Amino acid sequence: MTRQFRLVFWILASLWPSLLPAEELRWGFGPADGMPYVEVSDHVLLGGFIHRLGERIAKDLAMPVSFIETPNKRIEESLKSGRIHLICNTNPEWMMDPSAYHWSPQLFEEEDVLLQHRDSPPITGLADLRGKVLGTSLGYAYSMPLMEAFANRSVVRKDVRDLDTSLNLLIRKRLDAIIDMRRALAFELARRPDAPLVFSPWVVERYHLHCAYGRLLPISAQHLDSMLQALRDNGELEGLLLGEQRRTGLQDR
Repeated sequence: MTRQFRLVFWILASLWPSLLPAEELRWGFGPADGMPYVEVSDHVLLGGFIHRLGERIAKDLAMPVSFIETPNKRIEESLKSGRIHLICNTNPEWMMDPSAYHWSPQLFEEEDVLLQHRDSPPITGLADLRGKVLGTSLGYAYSMPLMEAFANRSVVRKDVRDLDTSLNLLIRKRLDAIIDMRRALAFELARRPDAPLVFSPWVVERYHLHCAYGRLLPISAQHLDSMLQALRDNGELEGLLLGEQRRTGLQDR
């Protein structure tokens, strides 16, 4: 082997890892989360907070990202199998096996609230829901008292495929109320200023949202934690979220 050939061989060998394509970061998203979190068309994530956050993280990691639709009922199997590496907008209490995943720092707070027809008496608590039909998201877990009310049939749970359908059913009074994250409901209500719908004064539950990482995450979980925490602490997470809310002239409330 000549000296020149050995030099070329050594250079190529040292560069070989960087010549390989970077592993893809598979980022799950819940199609039922709605805007400002996810903007979905034909099962493809087109925009929203999750899209912007995923692109931001992937840019800093210098690796490609793909967004994979993951309905609520498939989140855990998808994380365990590696179909997705992570999913955000979730909480350990919503998982059957939360210890199987690494949980990010808290991203921000959300709350489950009700939207109801303005012609109906205000729903101020669980007692006011008895005997009524509540529009819900398929596979979604709610507060324990509400889940118990579904189980004993004192409140009728009606799973609806998406928030747009729920709103149309509520406008036509085919549902007594719908429950969802406040930001998602506020976003849709701002898009329909003439809709005869109002928020119930009852806050069903407040909680923090996190990202859950599967064990096949291709980067260090601690490194991703530090990236998310930095974005939270410097206000960038809030800025990304507010940017999506302002698309309808809506501000955080």
